This record gives sequence, C-alpha cells and structure tokens, in this order.
Amino acid sequence: MKTFPCAHLAVLPLAISAALVSPVALGQTQLGEIVITATRIPTRQDELVSDVVVINRASIENSTARTLSELLARNAGLQITANGGLGKNSSVFIRGTESRHTILLVDGVRYGSATTGAPSLDNIPVELIERIEVLKGPASALYGSEGVGGVIQIFTKQGRAGFSPYASLTLGSESHREFTAGASGGTDVLTYAVGVQGVRETGFSSTNPRVLFGNFNADNDGFRQSAFNGSFNYKIAPDFSLNAGLLYSDGTLQFDDGPTRDSRTDVITQVARLGFKGKLTDGWQSELRASSSKDQSNATVSAFPGRFNTTQTEITWQNDVATPIGQLLLGLEQREQKIDSDTAYTVTRRTISSAFAGFNQQIGGHSVQANFRYDKNSQFGSNDTGFIGYGYQFTPEFRLYGSYGTSFVAPSFNQLYFPGFGNSALQPEAGRNTELGASYRVNAHEFKLVRYDNKIRGFITNTTLAANIPRARIEGTSLSYNGTFDGSLKGLHLSASLDALDPRNELNGRLLPRRAKELATLGADYATGLWKFGATLLYVGDRFDDANNTPARALADFATLDLGAEYALDKEWRLQAKINNIADKVYETAFGFNQPRRGVFVTLRYQPK
Repeated sequence: MKTFPCAHLAVLPLAISAALVSPVALGQTQLGEIVITATRIPTRQDELVSDVVVINRASIENSTARTLSELLARNAGLQITANGGLGKNSSVFIRGTESRHTILLVDGVRYGSATTGAPSLDNIPVELIERIEVLKGPASALYGSEGVGGVIQIFTKQGRAGFSPYASLTLGSESHREFTAGASGGTDVLTYAVGVQGVRETGFSSTNPRVLFGNFNADNDGFRQSAFNGSFNYKIAPDFSLNAGLLYSDGTLQFDDGPTRDSRTDVITQVARLGFKGKLTDGWQSELRASSSKDQSNATVSAFPGRFNTTQTEITWQNDVATPIGQLLLGLEQREQKIDSDTAYTVTRRTISSAFAGFNQQIGGHSVQANFRYDKNSQFGSNDTGFIGYGYQFTPEFRLYGSYGTSFVAPSFNQLYFPGFGNSALQPEAGRNTELGASYRVNAHEFKLVRYDNKIRGFITNTTLAANIPRARIEGTSLSYNGTFDGSLKGLHLSASLDALDPRNELNGRLLPRRAKELATLGADYATGLWKFGATLLYVGDRFDDANNTPARALADFATLDLGAEYALDKEWRLQAKINNIADKVYETAFGFNQPRRGVFVTLRYQPK
C-alpha cells in the first residue's frame, strides 16, 4: 500500500489555520443542536458522549450529492462503495466496520435487508429527507443487533402549522430528470406533510473490463424511481397525540450481467409506522408504536433471475421518565424478520424480543450516559449489550469525553443459508469499542479529535464460504473542523476532516477489504447577497478489493472536487448549478465497477418563505 500523499492533505491544515488566525470578529456562541439517535431521547449535541454528525435540509440542498450514499461519503469517518451509478447497490462503512454493522432507521423504523443483513441505501429518495443523524460508535445497547459501527437515522419531511408548499426540477448529465413536489401544513391540532419525487436517468455502464465473472457490458445502465412520503400528527388531547407515516419508493435499475444481456431489477422500499404518544405524568412520557418495513428486489431480466423480499415488523413501547437524579429510558420491543424468495433458504423467519434501559444526566459540566439492552433471538438465544460514557466540560471552550460499549451482530440469512455460500454453523459476532474524544470550541468554530478501538470477536468473512474468524480489530483517529465566520468574512463556512484507521483481520494481519486507511474531506460554502457558492473535496486512499489483499485487486486512491452555485431569483425561487467530479476523474470504489464521471446539473427550487 502506498503512503498517504501529503499533497492531497495540504489544504486541510491551511483551512484550519485560516480559521484560527483570520483577523475577523467571530460569530456568537452557538448552542448544540438537539439530536435523538445517540440516546433515543432529545439531547443537545454538545452534551453527548458519542460522536454524531447532523446533516440538515439546507446541507442536503447545498450538497452536490444526488444519492444518500454520496451524501454520507462527504462526512468524516464514512466510506462508501457502489457498484455503478444511480440506484445501484452501495455500502457504507462507518469507521471501517462492515456495511452490515450499520443500522438504518427511517423516522425511528428499522429498514434494511434481512438476506444481506445490511442497510438498503439505494432506493431512498433524497429530496424527501428533512434531516439525517449519523451516530458513529457502538449502538447495540440502544438498538440491538448490527449496531457495531453506528446508526444512520433519516427523518422525512414532517408537518407544521400553516401551509408550506415546495417543488424542484433538476436536469443534468446522462439525461437526468428529477421532479419533486409537496407541502406541509395544519393547525395546532392536526399537522400533515405529503411529497412526491420522480427520477429518470439513462446512466452509464456500471462495469468495465476489469469486472469479475465476465459481467462487463458497455451499454448504459439507467435508473428510474417514483416515490411518495406522507405523515400526520393528530393531537387527541393537550398531552396525547396520534401519529402515522409512510415512505414508499418504487424503482427499476439496469445492470450489467454479461456482454449481451440488458438486465433489470425492480426494487421497492416501504416504511410505515403508527404511534400513540402521551404524557402520563409531568415527568413521564410514553410512546407505543407499530411499524413495518419492506425491502424488495426482483431481478426480472437476468442471467440469474431472483426474488429477495424482506419484511420487518416491530412493536415498540418506550418510556422517558424525568427523575431528580436524571432522565430514565425504559422500553420493550418485539421484532419479526421474514423473507420471501425463490432461493431455497432453510429458515425464512426469526423473532427478536428485547428490553432496554438507559440513564442520561447533565449536571454542570458533567455528562453521563449508561445503556443496557437484552435481546432474545429465536435462532441464537440471548445477548446482553451495554454502554457507559462520561464527558466533562473543563472550560467553556474545551471538553473531553470517553465511552465503552459492547455490540453484537446476528448472522444474516444469506450468511447462514444461501446455497453454496451460507454456513448454518455461524455464530453472532461480538464487539467491544473504546472511544476517547476531545473538542475545542471558539464561538462558531469547533475542532474535534476522536480516537477509537473496536475489537470484534467471531468476525464473519464473506469469502467462498461464510465463516467466523477469531478476531478483527479496527483502530482509528478522526480529526475534524467546522466553523462559520463573521466580520469581513461573514457568510463563509468551512469544514475539514482527516481520518486515519487500521482495519485488520488479526488472524493473518491483512486489511479488511474496500477500506482506505486514509480519508480526507474539505468543504467551503460562501453566501453573499443573492448568491451562494460551494466546493467539496473528497480524498480516499488506496485499498484492496478482496480479503486476501491480492495486488491485482488493488483499488487506487482518488480525489474528486465538486462545485456548486445558487442564485436567489426572488424570495420564493432559487436556481442552482452543480458540477460533480469537475476533473473528470476515473476511479473505482469496487473492483471493475465504474463511478460517475464529470456531471453537470441545474435545479430550479420553489419554497415560499
């Protein structure tokens, strides 16, 4: 593997130094945002003992990313692989863990594939997302199996009093066409939100001649998608409300399956929820929620046609209780996973019964969090996981925190039963993560340094036959900066991150596949008058595509630069232009699969103020 090229990093210390020495009057102190994912209860971000990234609606619209995976890739500690362009299969690695070590929630509802055991990112409509929270670190004590690397929670657009319509139209490269429209509104008693999105793109060839198994086909592999999101909240009484929501997305993607095959797969994403929330006493809030998610994939035209449909149903009862010594979290969950496939799986369903508890307290400069969870899996029996963390604000600017958490992952149905690959003797993985973090905030400028060590026992390899290996270990350090300027540079926002990690199979010392040991990002946004400008630089170090670290399967390092501009036509209309991969870089995140070349996109947005 090559050493990290310093030239690619030169911009990072320059940006950070500029924030420190620039002779401007810095902005006023900003209070931490309220987040939910790291504790399951509303908590200020600057009081957490975990590392959380928040991506709000403004950031989504300003970003040049067109997919959820591209949006996540612009953030510290997150690496993405994709088997081609829009709509194609992609994976997210949080701090070097597996994609199946990440939990994906949509408005609190678990969504993903029980066959692969990984979150399904590719058919979620980005324009219907209001906010994203990414918890980096162990989360099994909060959410159960798969919480080794972290949690991605998507919050869709929700209702609010009044009436707020919105719409957008995007045209761009590869015959990209995208339309979004919706509205939110209501009264003090009833609020609602509805939205639709449609996408069409001719795309580009997903593969190149390097791809394995002779699947290369030079034709374009397009994608089309139609999506709907709706939600409402009805206040039955002053302290009691009924809420419901539905996200539905229907897509068709083309992919390469040999030199003469124009293969196609139909995919469906559906997440539905119904909840009742109420304040039982002044300090006791309770919520009962029933939810269901479906991830469906049907390869109708393929060398290997196949149907893989996952349904997960869940009932959750959560109680948040304020006590004189802190906030208590108490809850019960019942989840059932079912698969419907024309592949012969020996077992097609399992249930998980869970109980969880937590404690959070903020006293002066002290932050304390403790969580415990008990899960009983119908296939693998009982698992106990825990989390303990403590943080202290030494000065108004400087804060330290540390945490220790355990996690586990139940093998997926593919790992257990897929013909020719599955191994029914697999056992769950168990993780132990230690984390130390420090943050330094000067008004609107924050620097954060995090060191983590994640040890995974019984790590499941995805080679010829799925198998548990004794141990994998992922150590890493993340340095990030985020700041907004005032004075003569008012309107300028800078962000930068540098991640260095060592993800290894401790049995043979080899690197885990598709993880770069070095990752860097740099972003700049500037607003002046009616104009906004933005730029994002992403650097990913070289990697191996396979677990054996075969030199012939190496993936070269790459850097991409994206540019964007926006002009406010009036108070309601905005025109955006974006150029992705402006240098037209040729690169791969998975061996033999192409990534988007230079692309130009123009968006017209309507949003009354």
